[in-house]
Amino acid sequence: MAATPLTPEQIHGLATALPQWRVVNGKLQRELRFADFSEAFGFMARVALAAEALGHHPEWSNVWNRVSIALTTHDTGGLSTLDVELAQRIDHLV
Repeated sequence: MAATPLTPEQIHGLATALPQWRVVNGKLQRELRFADFSEAFGFMARVALAAEALGHHPEWSNVWNRVSIALTTHDTGGLSTLDVELAQRIDHLV
């Protein structure tokens, strides 16, 4: 899948299309909490497989039961269709 930059209108529409996500400093971000570290790490492993299949990888961190995710497309200098696709796949895995 090729990365197509999002228009300002598309970025504005993300609040409706991806209600669990928010745009902060030009990145699509989501915070998740799980029962424990094992559940959080298992989720990250599933996301890693989805990201690898897309060839698009998140900026993320994990502290015990929390996972913080930020999506942006460095090649396009901002948000792209790849970020939306990965966010949708992540939402499906939650």
